[in-house]
Amino acid sequence: MIRRVAALAALVACGPVRAAPQATPVQARADARFDSVVAYLRSQVDSAFPGAVIAVGRHDTVLLLAAVGHYGSDDPRPVTPETVYDLASLTKVIGLTTACMILVGEGKLDLDAPVQRYVPGFRGMGKERVTIRHLLTHSSGLPAWRPLFIEATTRATALALADTTALLRQPGDTFVYSDLGAMVLTQAVEAITGQRLDGYLDSREFQPLGMTSTRFLPPPAWRDRIAPTERSQDGTIIRGTVHDENAWKLGGVSGHAGLFSTAPDLARFARWLLTAWRQDSGQVRAFTKRQGIPTGSSRALGWDTPSETSSAGTKLGAHAFGHTGFTGTSIWIDPDKDLFVILLTNRVNPTRENGRIARVRPRVADLVVDALTPPQ
Repeated sequence: MIRRVAALAALVACGPVRAAPQATPVQARADARFDSVVAYLRSQVDSAFPGAVIAVGRHDTVLLLAAVGHYGSDDPRPVTPETVYDLASLTKVIGLTTACMILVGEGKLDLDAPVQRYVPGFRGMGKERVTIRHLLTHSSGLPAWRPLFIEATTRATALALADTTALLRQPGDTFVYSDLGAMVLTQAVEAITGQRLDGYLDSREFQPLGMTSTRFLPPPAWRDRIAPTERSQDGTIIRGTVHDENAWKLGGVSGHAGLFSTAPDLARFARWLLTAWRQDSGQVRAFTKRQGIPTGSSRALGWDTPSETSSAGTKLGAHAFGHTGFTGTSIWIDPDKDLFVILLTNRVNPTRENGRIARVRPRVADLVVDALTPPQ
């Protein structure tokens, strides 16, 4: 563990990171304090989602790792802690934001530089004023989305369309959660590193952390472990292919969606971030601090922070940060409580119209905090 912490300390500072030893599977762990959390999740099976895996950790220890429910509407097998989930927009923080954090630490990425320095094809009226910080805070002025999977024929043409999409607002004026902005930022990372995003993250983050079940484009050998997502138009259930249509058009590799992972792997990631935050890592604290761009926004750099309407619940601390994914995933990390809460579900199975996960996430976060709060 000491060797791994040292290696990952280098990850956010600068310099190469040595690969960690092969990670061993994390077994299910039950703590009686969290009985109410697990019971609540069981009560939501076949209502909010087919199945779910939760990981809770504190003080560098995984306290709870539990699975409830089954793989999907057409798959009655019980899920396990090693079930692989499509992370959807957790890709933005687990992958893309971490890549940016590494590159800033190495002096290769300037948060306040114009995006055009790294992505010359990012052209259009007012775009010369859009910075990397604007992309990370979703304040670039770009729209949220466009149907690139219909408009484009290749990854290159899809990215070109993202780059040339007109701004709807002035940079820094308005918060608009934008997948297009994450696609542009992906290109900046790839231009700086000279690697496609998946290769860079595998060598600089996933391997050093021992995240052996985290990757874009999961191989066929993983298929039986992957929780299915939505029923497609031809009636088949998507399993092992990215659920997000635009990420699919981008070849399954993008900063806005495309990562697959497990709760134990994400627990390793969360434990590293908590350790780095406690050790006063300038990069981690800077990236997880609310930016106030635009005024009143809850966004940090890539990450979100608790707000009245967020999935964080009502009881996390002032320095907490987290994110959600469209498929039903979420992660919240609270340095003040030295706590992380990871919830992975496939709530879009069999249809994305099921939105009950919106009430489940904050309830789970509050139950976890309650479970760790000594009685008065």
